[in-house]
Amino acid sequence: MKRLDMFGLLKKDMDYIEQELYRSISGDDLLHETSLHLLKAGGKRLRPVFVLMGGKFGEYDLQKLMRVAVPLELIHMASLVHDDVIDDADTRRGQLTVKSKWDNKIAMYTGDFIYAKALEIVTQLPNPEIHQILSKAMVEMSIGEMEQIRDFFNTGQSVRRYMLRIRRKTALLIAVSCQLGAVAVDANPKYSRQLYRYGYNVGMAFQIQDDLLDLCGTEKQIGKPPGSDIRQGNITLPVIYALQDKEIRGPLLHELTRIHELNGECDVSTAISLIKKSAGIQRAEELASRYINKALDALSELPDYKTKRNLKDIAHFVTRRSY
Repeated sequence: MKRLDMFGLLKKDMDYIEQELYRSISGDDLLHETSLHLLKAGGKRLRPVFVLMGGKFGEYDLQKLMRVAVPLELIHMASLVHDDVIDDADTRRGQLTVKSKWDNKIAMYTGDFIYAKALEIVTQLPNPEIHQILSKAMVEMSIGEMEQIRDFFNTGQSVRRYMLRIRRKTALLIAVSCQLGAVAVDANPKYSRQLYRYGYNVGMAFQIQDDLLDLCGTEKQIGKPPGSDIRQGNITLPVIYALQDKEIRGPLLHELTRIHELNGECDVSTAISLIKKSAGIQRAEELASRYINKALDALSELPDYKTKRNLKDIAHFVTRRSY
Protein backbone atom coordinates (compact mmCIF):
# COMPACT_ATOMS: atom_id res chain seq x y z
CA MET A 1 0.00 0.00 0.00
CA LYS A 2 1.31 3.40 -0.95
CA ARG A 3 2.44 5.53 1.94
CA LEU A 4 0.93 8.94 2.58
CA ASP A 5 3.39 11.22 0.76
CA MET A 6 0.84 14.01 0.51
CA PHE A 7 3.20 16.94 0.64
CA GLY A 8 6.43 17.48 -1.28
CA LEU A 9 8.02 19.32 1.64
CA LEU A 10 7.95 16.10 3.69
CA LYS A 11 9.10 13.68 1.02
CA LYS A 12 12.83 13.92 1.72
CA ASP A 13 12.31 13.59 5.46
CA MET A 14 9.82 10.74 5.04
CA ASP A 15 12.33 8.92 2.83
CA TYR A 16 14.82 9.25 5.68
CA ILE A 17 12.25 7.92 8.19
CA GLU A 18 11.60 4.98 5.86
CA GLN A 19 15.31 4.16 5.75
CA GLU A 20 15.49 4.31 9.54
CA LEU A 21 12.51 1.98 9.83
CA TYR A 22 14.37 -0.63 7.80
CA ARG A 23 17.54 -0.04 9.82
CA SER A 24 15.69 -0.36 13.12
CA ILE A 25 14.61 -3.99 12.66
CA SER A 26 18.08 -5.49 12.33
CA GLY A 27 18.75 -8.38 14.67
CA ASP A 28 18.11 -12.11 14.80
CA ASP A 29 17.88 -13.56 11.28
CA LEU A 30 14.34 -14.94 11.58
CA LEU A 31 12.94 -11.95 13.48
CA HIS A 32 14.58 -9.65 10.95
CA GLU A 33 12.97 -11.64 8.12
CA THR A 34 9.49 -11.60 9.65
CA SER A 35 9.70 -7.89 10.55
CA LEU A 36 10.96 -7.10 7.07
CA HIS A 37 8.02 -8.98 5.56
CA LEU A 38 5.63 -6.73 7.49
CA LEU A 39 7.55 -3.56 6.66
CA LYS A 40 7.65 -4.35 2.94
CA ALA A 41 3.86 -4.72 2.91
CA GLY A 42 3.82 -0.93 3.18
CA GLY A 43 1.33 1.35 4.87
CA LYS A 44 0.26 4.96 4.90
CA ARG A 45 2.93 5.94 7.47
CA LEU A 46 0.34 8.32 8.87
CA ARG A 47 1.87 8.43 12.35
CA PRO A 48 5.37 9.51 11.20
CA VAL A 49 3.78 12.15 8.97
CA PHE A 50 1.96 13.56 12.01
CA VAL A 51 5.15 13.53 14.08
CA LEU A 52 7.01 15.55 11.43
CA MET A 53 4.13 17.99 11.09
CA GLY A 54 3.96 18.44 14.86
CA GLY A 55 7.65 19.24 14.73
CA LYS A 56 6.96 22.16 12.42
CA PHE A 57 5.45 24.08 15.37
CA GLY A 58 8.81 24.27 17.18
CA GLU A 59 12.52 24.21 16.31
CA TYR A 60 12.31 21.50 13.65
CA ASP A 61 14.99 18.85 14.26
CA LEU A 62 14.79 15.74 12.08
CA GLN A 63 17.10 13.69 14.30
CA LYS A 64 14.91 14.26 17.36
CA LEU A 65 11.73 13.71 15.39
CA MET A 66 13.05 10.48 13.86
CA ARG A 67 13.46 9.07 17.38
CA VAL A 68 9.74 9.59 17.91
CA ALA A 69 8.41 8.91 14.40
CA VAL A 70 10.13 5.54 13.94
CA PRO A 71 9.07 4.14 17.35
CA LEU A 72 5.47 5.22 16.82
CA GLU A 73 5.31 3.45 13.46
CA LEU A 74 6.99 0.37 14.96
CA ILE A 75 4.44 0.29 17.80
CA HIS A 76 1.66 0.48 15.23
CA MET A 77 3.27 -2.32 13.21
CA ALA A 78 3.69 -4.53 16.28
CA SER A 79 0.02 -4.09 17.19
CA LEU A 80 -0.95 -5.21 13.67
CA VAL A 81 1.07 -8.42 13.98
CA HIS A 82 -0.66 -9.23 17.26
CA ASP A 83 -4.05 -8.24 15.82
CA ASP A 84 -3.62 -10.69 12.95
CA VAL A 85 -3.04 -13.54 15.40
CA ILE A 86 -6.11 -12.63 17.44
CA ASP A 87 -8.24 -12.13 14.31
CA ASP A 88 -6.82 -15.20 12.57
CA ALA A 89 -6.23 -12.98 9.53
CA ASP A 90 -4.49 -14.48 6.51
CA THR A 91 -3.90 -11.26 4.57
CA ARG A 92 -3.18 -7.62 5.31
CA ARG A 93 -2.58 -4.93 2.67
CA GLY A 94 -2.94 -7.65 0.07
CA GLN A 95 -0.02 -9.66 1.48
CA LEU A 96 0.17 -12.78 3.65
CA THR A 97 0.30 -11.92 7.35
CA VAL A 98 3.27 -13.01 9.46
CA LYS A 99 1.10 -15.53 11.29
CA SER A 100 -0.11 -16.96 7.96
CA LYS A 101 3.33 -17.17 6.32
CA TRP A 102 5.00 -18.55 9.46
CA ASP A 103 2.83 -19.33 12.50
CA ASN A 104 1.19 -17.77 15.56
CA LYS A 105 4.19 -18.20 17.88
CA ILE A 106 6.60 -16.53 15.48
CA ALA A 107 4.08 -13.75 14.86
CA MET A 108 3.74 -13.04 18.58
CA TYR A 109 7.51 -12.93 19.08
CA THR A 110 7.82 -10.72 16.00
CA GLY A 111 5.40 -8.24 17.55
CA ASP A 112 7.32 -8.32 20.84
CA PHE A 113 10.60 -7.80 18.98
CA ILE A 114 9.24 -4.77 17.11
CA TYR A 115 7.87 -3.27 20.35
CA ALA A 116 11.28 -3.68 21.97
CA LYS A 117 13.00 -2.01 19.03
CA ALA A 118 10.62 0.94 19.36
CA LEU A 119 11.50 1.40 23.03
CA GLU A 120 15.20 1.06 22.29
CA ILE A 121 15.04 4.03 19.89
CA VAL A 122 12.81 6.36 21.89
CA THR A 123 14.97 6.02 25.01
CA GLN A 124 17.71 7.86 23.10
CA LEU A 125 15.69 11.02 23.82
CA PRO A 126 16.26 12.21 27.42
CA ASN A 127 12.87 13.92 27.81
CA PRO A 128 10.87 11.89 30.40
CA GLU A 129 7.59 13.47 29.24
CA ILE A 130 7.93 11.66 25.91
CA HIS A 131 8.48 8.31 27.64
CA GLN A 132 5.53 8.88 29.99
CA ILE A 133 3.12 9.84 27.19
CA LEU A 134 4.19 6.92 25.02
CA SER A 135 4.06 4.30 27.79
CA LYS A 136 0.58 5.41 28.87
CA ALA A 137 -0.63 5.20 25.27
CA MET A 138 0.76 1.65 24.96
CA VAL A 139 -1.04 0.60 28.15
CA GLU A 140 -4.31 2.03 26.83
CA MET A 141 -3.80 0.28 23.47
CA SER A 142 -3.41 -3.05 25.26
CA ILE A 143 -6.61 -2.46 27.22
CA GLY A 144 -8.40 -1.58 23.98
CA GLU A 145 -7.25 -4.85 22.40
CA MET A 146 -8.57 -6.83 25.37
CA GLU A 147 -11.88 -4.97 25.22
CA GLN A 148 -12.23 -5.89 21.56
CA ILE A 149 -11.63 -9.57 22.33
CA ARG A 150 -14.21 -9.50 25.14
CA ASP A 151 -16.74 -7.86 22.82
CA PHE A 152 -16.42 -10.31 19.91
CA PHE A 153 -19.99 -11.09 18.77
CA ASN A 154 -21.40 -8.93 21.58
CA THR A 155 -24.44 -7.57 19.76
CA GLY A 156 -25.66 -5.76 22.87
CA GLN A 157 -22.74 -3.34 23.15
CA SER A 158 -23.46 0.39 23.17
CA VAL A 159 -22.10 3.09 20.89
CA ARG A 160 -20.34 4.55 23.94
CA ARG A 161 -18.51 1.26 24.57
CA TYR A 162 -17.43 1.11 20.94
CA MET A 163 -16.15 4.70 21.11
CA LEU A 164 -14.08 3.99 24.20
CA ARG A 165 -12.58 0.93 22.50
CA ILE A 166 -11.51 2.73 19.32
CA ARG A 167 -10.21 5.63 21.40
CA ARG A 168 -7.80 3.20 23.01
CA LYS A 169 -7.04 1.04 19.97
CA THR A 170 -6.54 3.72 17.35
CA ALA A 171 -7.17 7.35 18.27
CA LEU A 172 -4.68 7.64 21.13
CA LEU A 173 -1.64 6.61 19.08
CA ILE A 174 -2.54 9.10 16.36
CA ALA A 175 -3.14 11.78 19.00
CA VAL A 176 0.24 11.27 20.65
CA SER A 177 1.94 11.20 17.24
CA CYS A 178 0.78 14.77 16.68
CA GLN A 179 1.54 15.75 20.27
CA LEU A 180 5.00 14.17 20.56
CA GLY A 181 6.23 15.78 17.36
CA ALA A 182 5.72 19.12 19.07
CA VAL A 183 7.02 17.95 22.47
CA ALA A 184 10.22 16.54 20.93
CA VAL A 185 11.21 19.97 19.58
CA ASP A 186 10.12 21.93 22.68
CA ALA A 187 7.18 23.63 21.00
CA ASN A 188 4.78 25.81 22.98
CA PRO A 189 2.79 23.43 25.27
CA LYS A 190 -0.39 25.10 24.04
CA TYR A 191 0.43 23.90 20.53
CA SER A 192 1.13 20.34 21.63
CA ARG A 193 -2.22 20.22 23.47
CA GLN A 194 -4.13 21.43 20.42
CA LEU A 195 -2.25 18.97 18.20
CA TYR A 196 -3.21 16.15 20.57
CA ARG A 197 -6.85 17.23 20.34
CA TYR A 198 -6.62 17.39 16.56
CA GLY A 199 -5.00 13.93 16.35
CA TYR A 200 -7.51 12.37 18.71
CA ASN A 201 -10.47 13.47 16.61
CA VAL A 202 -8.77 12.52 13.33
CA GLY A 203 -7.99 9.12 14.87
CA MET A 204 -11.61 8.52 15.84
CA ALA A 205 -12.75 9.42 12.32
CA PHE A 206 -9.96 7.28 10.83
CA GLN A 207 -11.14 4.14 12.66
CA ILE A 208 -14.80 4.72 11.82
CA GLN A 209 -13.80 5.08 8.16
CA ASP A 210 -11.82 1.83 8.44
CA ASP A 211 -14.95 0.12 9.74
CA LEU A 212 -16.97 1.53 6.86
CA LEU A 213 -14.41 0.42 4.28
CA ASP A 214 -14.54 -3.11 5.67
CA LEU A 215 -18.21 -3.18 4.66
CA CYS A 216 -18.20 -0.98 1.54
CA GLY A 217 -14.71 -1.38 0.08
CA THR A 218 -13.36 -3.98 -2.32
CA GLU A 219 -10.61 -6.49 -1.53
CA LYS A 220 -8.29 -4.61 -3.88
CA GLN A 221 -8.94 -1.34 -2.05
CA ILE A 222 -8.59 -2.57 1.52
CA GLY A 223 -6.12 -5.45 1.05
CA LYS A 224 -8.33 -8.05 2.71
CA PRO A 225 -11.74 -9.64 2.02
CA PRO A 226 -14.68 -7.30 2.74
CA GLY A 227 -16.62 -8.26 5.85
CA SER A 228 -13.52 -9.43 7.71
CA ASP A 229 -14.68 -7.65 10.87
CA ILE A 230 -17.99 -9.51 10.84
CA ARG A 231 -16.28 -12.87 10.31
CA GLN A 232 -14.08 -12.19 13.33
CA GLY A 233 -17.01 -11.07 15.45
CA ASN A 234 -15.84 -7.47 15.62
CA ILE A 235 -19.08 -5.51 16.00
CA THR A 236 -18.29 -2.10 14.55
CA LEU A 237 -20.21 1.18 14.56
CA PRO A 238 -22.26 0.64 11.34
CA VAL A 239 -23.35 -2.76 12.72
CA ILE A 240 -24.32 -1.29 16.09
CA TYR A 241 -26.40 1.37 14.32
CA ALA A 242 -27.96 -1.25 12.00
CA LEU A 243 -29.01 -3.32 15.03
CA GLN A 244 -30.95 -0.29 16.27
CA ASP A 245 -33.17 -0.52 13.16
CA LYS A 246 -36.30 -2.48 14.16
CA GLU A 247 -36.83 -3.95 10.69
CA ILE A 248 -33.20 -4.99 10.26
CA ARG A 249 -32.40 -6.14 13.82
CA GLY A 250 -34.04 -9.59 13.71
CA PRO A 251 -32.60 -10.80 10.38
CA LEU A 252 -29.20 -9.29 11.17
CA LEU A 253 -29.05 -10.96 14.60
CA HIS A 254 -29.89 -14.26 12.89
CA GLU A 255 -27.03 -13.78 10.42
CA LEU A 256 -24.54 -12.77 13.11
CA THR A 257 -25.49 -15.82 15.19
CA ARG A 258 -24.99 -18.07 12.17
CA ILE A 259 -21.58 -16.53 11.45
CA HIS A 260 -20.60 -17.01 15.11
CA GLU A 261 -21.64 -20.65 15.12
CA LEU A 262 -19.61 -21.30 11.96
CA ASN A 263 -16.56 -19.47 13.40
CA GLY A 264 -16.65 -17.00 10.53
CA GLU A 265 -16.01 -19.74 7.96
CA CYS A 266 -18.97 -18.72 5.82
CA ASP A 267 -20.38 -16.16 3.43
CA VAL A 268 -21.21 -12.82 5.09
CA SER A 269 -22.77 -11.06 2.09
CA THR A 270 -26.29 -11.28 3.53
CA ALA A 271 -25.19 -9.57 6.73
CA ILE A 272 -23.42 -6.83 4.76
CA SER A 273 -26.52 -6.36 2.57
CA LEU A 274 -28.72 -5.97 5.66
CA ILE A 275 -26.37 -3.38 7.17
CA LYS A 276 -26.39 -1.42 3.90
CA LYS A 277 -30.20 -1.46 3.87
CA SER A 278 -30.25 0.19 7.29
CA ALA A 279 -29.16 3.72 8.16
CA GLY A 280 -26.02 2.30 9.78
CA ILE A 281 -23.61 3.34 7.04
CA GLN A 282 -24.99 6.88 6.77
CA ARG A 283 -25.05 7.42 10.55
CA ALA A 284 -21.45 6.22 10.88
CA GLU A 285 -20.37 8.54 8.06
CA GLU A 286 -22.09 11.45 9.77
CA LEU A 287 -20.32 10.74 13.06
CA ALA A 288 -16.94 10.50 11.31
CA SER A 289 -17.64 13.90 9.74
CA ARG A 290 -18.42 15.37 13.16
CA TYR A 291 -15.07 14.16 14.47
CA ILE A 292 -13.32 15.74 11.50
CA ASN A 293 -15.04 19.04 12.25
CA LYS A 294 -13.78 18.83 15.85
CA ALA A 295 -10.28 18.16 14.51
CA LEU A 296 -10.46 21.24 12.29
CA ASP A 297 -11.71 23.29 15.22
CA ALA A 298 -8.64 22.23 17.23
CA LEU A 299 -6.41 23.69 14.53
CA SER A 300 -8.00 27.13 14.85
CA GLU A 301 -5.74 28.01 17.81
CA LEU A 302 -2.51 27.06 16.02
CA PRO A 303 -0.34 29.56 14.09
CA ASP A 304 -1.25 29.90 10.43
CA TYR A 305 1.74 27.98 9.08
CA LYS A 306 1.57 26.02 5.84
CA THR A 307 1.64 22.91 8.05
CA LYS A 308 -1.70 23.92 9.52
CA ARG A 309 -3.24 23.90 6.04
CA ASN A 310 -1.63 20.51 5.37
CA LEU A 311 -3.18 19.13 8.56
CA LYS A 312 -6.56 20.34 7.34
CA ASP A 313 -6.00 18.49 4.06
CA ILE A 314 -5.15 15.27 5.91
CA ALA A 315 -8.29 15.57 8.00
CA HIS A 316 -10.40 15.79 4.85
CA PHE A 317 -8.46 12.88 3.31
CA VAL A 318 -9.32 10.61 6.26
CA THR A 319 -13.06 10.45 5.55
CA ARG A 320 -12.70 10.46 1.77
CA ARG A 321 -10.08 7.72 1.48
CA SER A 322 -10.84 4.41 -0.20
CA TYR A 323 -7.92 2.46 1.34
